[in-house]
Amino acid sequence: MAHAVSASGMPRTPIGPGTGVAGLPDVFDARTHLIAKWAVPVTLGLVYGYWAAANQRSGGPITGWNVLFGFVTALVFIALYVGVRALTRHRRRELHALLWAAFAGCAMGFLVNQAGPSVLYSAGVAVATAAGFFAVLFYRYYTHEDAEGHRIG
Repeated sequence: MAHAVSASGMPRTPIGPGTGVAGLPDVFDARTHLIAKWAVPVTLGLVYGYWAAANQRSGGPITGWNVLFGFVTALVFIALYVGVRALTRHRRRELHALLWAAFAGCAMGFLVNQAGPSVLYSAGVAVATAAGFFAVLFYRYYTHEDAEGHRIG
C-alpha cells in the first residue's frame, strides 16, 4: 500500500494531541498571542472611545474636553475588558456568558445614552443587547466547553 511522503523525502510530522486546538497545528507563536492579547482591547477601546465622544458631541465641533472624554472612556473600556477577560477565564459557561453579556450590554447602553435619548430607552437597548449576547455566548460555550469550563477537543 502506498503512503504519502512529503516532496523532500522527509516523513511528515503527525498532527496529534498537543499540536493545537482540535489537532490542528498552532499557526501563531506565543509572541503573536501576547501581542494580540493586548492589541485587541486597546484597538476596541480606542474605537469605543471615539464612538462615545462622537455620540456625545452630536455632530458639533471637536473640543479638548470631548477628546479628553474619548480617551478616558477608552481607558475605562480597556480596563473593564481586561478585567472581565481575567475574571471569566475559568468560570462555568453560564457565568462566563453572563459576565460578557453584562459587559456588552452596559457598553452599548452607555453609547446609546451619550447620543441623548432617555435613560429608559438606553436601558432597554442595554438589556436587549445583553440578552442577545447571552444567548449567542451561552450557545457557543455550551457547545465548546464541558460543565466545568474546560474546552472540549
